[in-house]
Amino acid sequence: MHYHTPHLAGENRVISYNQADREMVVVVKPNHSATWHQNLWLLAALAIPSLGAGIGFALAGAWPILPLAGLELTALGGALYWVNWKLEYRHVIHLNADTVIIDKGYFVPKRTWRFTRADAALRVTPESHPWQGPELCVHDKVSETPIGDFLNREESLELLAVLRKELPVRTHSNASAIDA
Repeated sequence: MHYHTPHLAGENRVISYNQADREMVVVVKPNHSATWHQNLWLLAALAIPSLGAGIGFALAGAWPILPLAGLELTALGGALYWVNWKLEYRHVIHLNADTVIIDKGYFVPKRTWRFTRADAALRVTPESHPWQGPELCVHDKVSETPIGDFLNREESLELLAVLRKELPVRTHSNASAIDA
């Protein structure tokens, strides 16, 4: 099963959801400021002057510069790829009349949690710093899983607002700290 983000008006949004009848799918993903294609253009823009200078120095007799320039670009390309891959992480929350299913993973679900809808609830822990958002967990009597732990404050509050419409909040701290 591959993740498929629903095609919505706010498709590039960090939190997107699609509701049909009594089923809702919420997709939560990290903020992805640049696509892989944009990263490749950045790498090419940096490679031209770097390799140009390396070739110039190699022609002048300082040949060790050229392999170092290639190594530098390889390291930068690897770092860009790693960051882009990490930003493909998803929390996909399926809510229907009977169950709440939470899938977490990169391109396919790596881990899945299933809760019966009647027992599922939201646990909200207020932020410890004004820049952080509240911590959100879906739980039942036996297990729990955090959701949206990579979101900033505004995004966490948006996810909380969406999930409050679907799940009861059974465990939380000071309500004024959550709604602030």
